[in-house]
Amino acid sequence: WNARNGAPILVLLGHTSSVRTICFSPDGKHIASGSDDHSIRVWDVETGSLVRKPLTGHLSRVRSVAFSVDGRSILSGSDDGSLRIWDIQSSATADNALSGHSDGVICVTYSPNGQYIASGSRDKTVRIWDALTGEAVREPLQGHSGDVNSLAFSNDGQLLVSTSDDKSLLVWDTTTLSVSGDPILGHTGPVRSAVISPNNRHNASGSQDNTVRLSDMETREIVRMFK
Repeated sequence: WNARNGAPILVLLGHTSSVRTICFSPDGKHIASGSDDHSIRVWDVETGSLVRKPLTGHLSRVRSVAFSVDGRSILSGSDDGSLRIWDIQSSATADNALSGHSDGVICVTYSPNGQYIASGSRDKTVRIWDALTGEAVREPLQGHSGDVNSLAFSNDGQLLVSTSDDKSLLVWDTTTLSVSGDPILGHTGPVRSAVISPNNRHNASGSQDNTVRLSDMETREIVRMFK
């Protein structure tokens, strides 16, 4: 879509089932998409054509995708309980899988410096991984009582926000890998997504309660609600 006037620019066709997740490459030239058809596709933004053959290897729907900071790899999370890192310049159809979650992986993201990977799961945990080795950095981060639906790093990489079916948002200190301050509360339904503002001052969250809430990252208080 054209962000200025809302006009459609391209329709990307090829997946054989619902598209669950999409992301832009850092340079804006490519889009990655993940689908219920268990595949990931990488598209050229200018032409709408596939950059390479679909990435296959997951055994269930792909719930989340993220480009690495250098744009050379794609991270994916699936209901099969695994994360996979794909070298999009390689001709291989599957790359190394990271296992550890005991249930489906709903969300994945890279830290701003590209050194770490964060994942959230139906097993109610957040896991932090070394992006280079694929090794878990420490034991799972526990604090939510429901599925972990989304993750967002602050731009300086010092904080990580997680959202959950338990209607809360938790803020994690990435240095200590522990919860920082009070949870962000106020939503009356599962919290499906969150994003931190570029200046790291605010967090916006979207919920199944049909609202978007803006919260102060320092006080953890809701400062505005959109509905």
